[in-house]
Amino acid sequence: MTAFVLSRLLQAVPVLLAVAVLSFAMFAYVGDPVAIMLGQDYTPAQREALIQDLGLDQPVFVQFATFLWNAVRGEFGISYRLSRPVAQLILERAPATLELAFAAALLALLVGVPMGVYTGLHRNSWLSRLFLTFSLIGVSLPTFLIGILLILCFSVWLGYLPSFGRGDVVELGWWSTGLLTASGLRALILPAVTLGLLQMTLIMRLVRAEMLEVLRTDYIKFARARGLTNRAVHFRHALKNTLVPVITVTGLQLGAIIAFAIVTESVFQWPGMGFLFIQSVATADIPVMSAYLLLIAVLFVTINLIVDILYYVVDPRLRIGRGAAAR
Repeated sequence: MTAFVLSRLLQAVPVLLAVAVLSFAMFAYVGDPVAIMLGQDYTPAQREALIQDLGLDQPVFVQFATFLWNAVRGEFGISYRLSRPVAQLILERAPATLELAFAAALLALLVGVPMGVYTGLHRNSWLSRLFLTFSLIGVSLPTFLIGILLILCFSVWLGYLPSFGRGDVVELGWWSTGLLTASGLRALILPAVTLGLLQMTLIMRLVRAEMLEVLRTDYIKFARARGLTNRAVHFRHALKNTLVPVITVTGLQLGAIIAFAIVTESVFQWPGMGFLFIQSVATADIPVMSAYLLLIAVLFVTINLIVDILYYVVDPRLRIGRGAAAR
C-alpha cells in the first residue's frame, strides 16, 4: 500500500508543477500588476519601489522559485481588487463552496444510485423510461439555464425558496455554515439541485449500464442456480460489483463539482470561491486567479489519490495483481 501511494504522489508532481508554471505565467505575462495596484496617478519612484517590493526586478527563475515557496506556505499575495491577502479571502469563501459541493454530491449519490439500480432491474417499466427521459434533460440543459428555470419556478412563481445568497450563517471558529439555520438550508436547496443534477444523471446512467453488464455475467447466473433470492442476487452480488467503478467516477465528479461550481455560484450569487474567481477575472485580479488554479489542481490530485486508494481497497484484483507482479 505504501509503494502504491508513493507512486501516485510521484505521478502528481509533474501535474502540480505544470499548473504552477501556468499560474506563474499569469503573474509574469498577463497585465501589469504595478499599474493595477498603483492606479493611474503614480510617480516613477513609486513604481520602482513597488517593483522592488514585489520582486519583479529579480530574474524569472528567482521569481518562480519565490512563487513556489510562497505557494507551499499558503501565501498567494495581495488581491489587486480588494487589497487583502488572497489566502484570507479564500478561507472566507471556502466553506460556502465546500458545503454547496458536498450537498450537490450527496444529492447526486442518494438519488442517482437508486434510480440507476431501478432502471437496470426494470428496463421496460414506464418509470424507467421516465427516469431515462429525465436524465436526458439533465445532461442536455446547460447549468445556468437549469438554475434560471429553478429560480423562475420556485422563487418567482411559487415564492418558496430564495433566489440568491446563502441565508443566515453560524460562525464556528474560522468555519461559517448555513446548515444550522432554516434560511441557510432553504438557500442551499436550489444551488445544490442545479449543481448536482448533471452529476446525478451521469451516476444514474453509469449504475444502470454496470448493472445490466453485471447481471449478464456467469457468477450471477451461478448465484441464481444456487437458488438465491432476487434480492440477494441483485443487492448482495450485483450491486456490490457495480459500485466499484462508481467510486472512481463519483470521486472525480466531486472534484469537478468544486472546480466548476463557478456557473452555479454566479447564477445564485453564492458567496463561494467560484464567485470570487469570476469577479477576479472581470477585474484581472491575477493573485486570486492563480491561487484558485493551484488550489483546484491540488484538490484534483488529492481526490484522485483517495479514489485510487479506495479502488485498491475495494477491488481485490488490484491487490492480487500487484502481489503477483512483486513475486
